[in-house]
Amino acid sequence: MERGAATRGKVAKAVAGAEAIEIKATIPNHQIKDALKRFGLTEDNDEERYIYFFDTPGLDLLRAGIITRARRVVGDAHDCTVKLRPVNPADVGAKWRKYRDFKIEADASERSLVKSASFSMPAAKGLIKRVAIGKRPIAELFTKDQQAFLMEIAGHAIDFTRLAVLGPLMASRWRFADPACPWPITAELWRRADGQRLMEVSIKAPAVQAAVAVGGFMAFLAEFGAERDRNQQAKTRWALEYYVSKLARAPGRKTAAAKPSAAKAPPERARKSSAARRRRPPAR
Repeated sequence: MERGAATRGKVAKAVAGAEAIEIKATIPNHQIKDALKRFGLTEDNDEERYIYFFDTPGLDLLRAGIITRARRVVGDAHDCTVKLRPVNPADVGAKWRKYRDFKIEADASERSLVKSASFSMPAAKGLIKRVAIGKRPIAELFTKDQQAFLMEIAGHAIDFTRLAVLGPLMASRWRFADPACPWPITAELWRRADGQRLMEVSIKAPAVQAAVAVGGFMAFLAEFGAERDRNQQAKTRWALEYYVSKLARAPGRKTAAAKPSAAKAPPERARKSSAARRRRPPAR
């Protein structure tokens, strides 16, 4: 690894404006069983979740760097989240940061580091289920403040009537300590309706620890023998593309090409924001 004047402050600049960094790695499918055993995890001692995404059949929101999702946790609170990726923290006003479940983080993997902003709000018990079966409109899941945030920062007003329910995924989530890693570890296992699985392990650290956290966590994974995921699957895209293809096969469904974008053209003022002009992001 290169060191010296050329690398001074490189990571600090990349995470500037973020409150924390989350370092993620995907465990290859053939190693999931061994990873669960290595960490002493079973699917009986987890936090069981059902995850729903909302996007057009053409995944217009994902292509625009917007993720809208709902999480139903068995025996616990439910929530709905809007996420922008990438985001320039300088474009995010203080009024958004006052919300308890609003955060700006740097998302890191072996291949990339990008800043994101996510805004979560609680969902009433039973509402997500009713939306999923079509008894309530998708728009009811997301507050006016969440929608205003997307409009102000991303320059998009979402037409929720154009969105489809994509999911649910069954997700098991664990948070645990390992004596070989100085940061608490989170593991999440997603299962699609076709039985395919994807496992992600991650740590979170203060932004000031970004450089040592990235290097240290990757070294930890290498030490216990976790192989690199050569496909580097992004779990959100892995999920959405499957459910979109399933949607397209359903009787009476229009093709993605027949669907207009869910993101309405923003007013001229919002269109000129630097966030709206940002580059197309990689999928999470």
